[in-house]
Amino acid sequence: YHLEDANDDDSEEEEDEDEEIDENSVSEESGSTLMSIEEIVKQLRSLFEKETLQRKHVEEYKNQFYRSLRNEIESQKHVFTADGGEEIDFVANEPEIYTEGKELLLKIKEKRAELVAKEDELKEKNVARKLSIINQIKLLTETQGHEDFNKTYQDFKALQQEWSEIKLVPQSKVNELWKSYQRYVEKFYDLVRINNEFREYDFKKNLELKTDLSEAAERLNDETDVVSAFHQLQNLHQEWREIGPVSRKDREEIWARFKAASTTINKKYQEHFEELRGKEDENLELKTAICEKLEAIDYTKIRSIKDWNRNVKEVLELQSQWRKIGYVPRKWNTKIYKRYRAACDLFFKNKNDYYKSLRGEMDDNLKKKVELCERAEALKDSTDWKRTTQDLIEIQKEWKTIGIIPRKYVDSIWKRFITACDYFFEQKKLNTSSRYEEENNNLLAKREIVESIKKIDSTHKDEEAIAQLHELMAKWQAVGHVPYKMKDVAYHEFYEATEAQFDRLNVNKADRKLESFKSNISDMAKSGNAKNQLYFEREKLMRQYDRMKSELQTYENNIGFLSISSKKGNHLLDDMNQKVEKIKSELQLIVKKVEAIDAEL
Repeated sequence: YHLEDANDDDSEEEEDEDEEIDENSVSEESGSTLMSIEEIVKQLRSLFEKETLQRKHVEEYKNQFYRSLRNEIESQKHVFTADGGEEIDFVANEPEIYTEGKELLLKIKEKRAELVAKEDELKEKNVARKLSIINQIKLLTETQGHEDFNKTYQDFKALQQEWSEIKLVPQSKVNELWKSYQRYVEKFYDLVRINNEFREYDFKKNLELKTDLSEAAERLNDETDVVSAFHQLQNLHQEWREIGPVSRKDREEIWARFKAASTTINKKYQEHFEELRGKEDENLELKTAICEKLEAIDYTKIRSIKDWNRNVKEVLELQSQWRKIGYVPRKWNTKIYKRYRAACDLFFKNKNDYYKSLRGEMDDNLKKKVELCERAEALKDSTDWKRTTQDLIEIQKEWKTIGIIPRKYVDSIWKRFITACDYFFEQKKLNTSSRYEEENNNLLAKREIVESIKKIDSTHKDEEAIAQLHELMAKWQAVGHVPYKMKDVAYHEFYEATEAQFDRLNVNKADRKLESFKSNISDMAKSGNAKNQLYFEREKLMRQYDRMKSELQTYENNIGFLSISSKKGNHLLDDMNQKVEKIKSELQLIVKKVEAIDAEL
C-alpha cells in the first residue's frame, strides 16, 4: 500500500493475467498437502461449475494437478528404470484421469478469461458512471445558490452514495478518478453557502470515524501476526477512502496520525519479509552443502554390498535433512532442486548398475544352492544314518560358503534345503532311538495339558488366569518330542486351546505370536540338528528385520514429503502412519523372537 495514495479514490486491485497452463510453472516444493488425483479432478469439475473463479483456487488446484502428474511420471520412470530400462528410452503413459484434468484446466482458463473480459467491460462502464457523478457534483458546485439548498444537498448525498456503491474500476484510473472526485467534493463543501450546522455535522462525524480508524491502526502494532496486521491495515485504508472530508483545520493532523500508524505496520511487514529472505539464504546454503556431499561421493571406492548399504543409509539421511529445510529464494528454487535431484539420481543409478552387475554371480550361486538341495533331497530317505549324517553336514558347510542369491529366491530355496535336512534327522531320531514309546507318552501328556488349558476357571481374575495359562504353556513346551506324524496335530490342538483363552482374556496379538514362536523354538531346540536350525531361523529373522527396516524408512520418507507445512488432516497420510506403527510393532516382535532364539543357543 502506497501512503502517498492514501487520500485517493477507492478501487479493487486488478488481478494479474492468467499464467499459461504449464506443469513447468509448478513449484517442486509446495507447502500444501498433495491430494489424490481423483480428489483434484473432482475439485476441478466443481470449480468449473461455479459462477465465479478465484485465481488463488485455480492456481491451487493447477499446482496440485501438475505435482500429481509429475509424481505419476516419476513413479512410471522409476518402475521402468528399476526393471532395467534406460531412462532415455522412457515414454510416459498418461492415464485418462490426467487427460481429463488437463481438459478441465483449459476449460477453466477459457471460462476465467471470459469472466475477466466481462469484468473489464464492467470496469469501463463504472468509469463512465463515476465520470458522470463527478460532472454532476461539479454542476452542483456551479449552480449552488440558484437552487433550493436542501434539495441540492440531498442530490449531493445521493451522488456520494452512488459513488460508494461503484466498486470495480481499472487500476490505472483509480487515483485520477479519486482525485477528481475528491476535488469537487471538497469544492462543494468549500464553495457552497450552506448551513454551517450541516457542514460542521458532516465534518465532525467524518473526524470521529477517521479517529476510530487511526486508533484501530495504532492497535495493530500490538498484533503478533505481522502479515495479518498488514492485511487488516489495507482494509482500514479502504474504509478511510470511503469516509468524506473533515474540516480544513483537522485535515492534516488526522491524516498525519493515520499515516504514522500505517508507516509503523508497513515497516514491520517489510522487516518480516527481509527476515524471511535472510532465512531463505541460509536454507540455500544448507541445501547447497547437501548437494556438494552427494556430488563428492567417490563411486570408485564403493566395491561391495556392505559399502553400498552404508552409502545408501548416508544418502537417505541427507535426503531426510533436505526435506526438513525450508524454502530457498524463488530464483534458486528450481536450480538447486535440479542439482539435488541429479546427484540423487546418479547415486541410485550407480547402485542399480552395481546390483545388475552382480546378477550373473547371484544366478550362479542360486544354481549351486539348487544343486545342494537336490543332493540333500536325494539323501533324505537314506537309512545309512552315520554316513548320510556326515554327508549332510558337509553339504550344510558347503551351503554356508555360497554367496548371495536373488532376493526373491532366498526364502523358498532355504525352505527347500532345510526341509530335506530336517526330514532326514527326524527319521534318524525315530529309527535310531528307543524313545518311540516315550514320544507316545509325551503326546498323551501334551493332550492332557491342552485339556487343562481348556478348563481354566473362568471365575479367576484375568491376571490369575493369564498366569495359570502361561504355566500350562510352559509345561506343554517342556514335554519332549511326540511322534513326527502327530507333531502338527498336537501343535494345532495346543494352538486352538491357547487362542481361545487369549481371546477370552483379551491378550494382544503380538504377545500371542511371541508365545507361539517360543513354543516352536522350544521344540526346535530338542531336535537332532537343533543348533543349525536355530541359527538358520535367526538368520531368516534378521533378513526379515532388515527388509522391514528399509520398508519403514521408505514410509517415513514418504510421510515427510506429504506432511511438510501441512495443517490439515489427510486420509493418505493417516493410512501411511498406521502402516508405520504396524511395522514398528512387527520390528519389536522380531527383536523379542531373536532374543528367544539366543536364550536357546
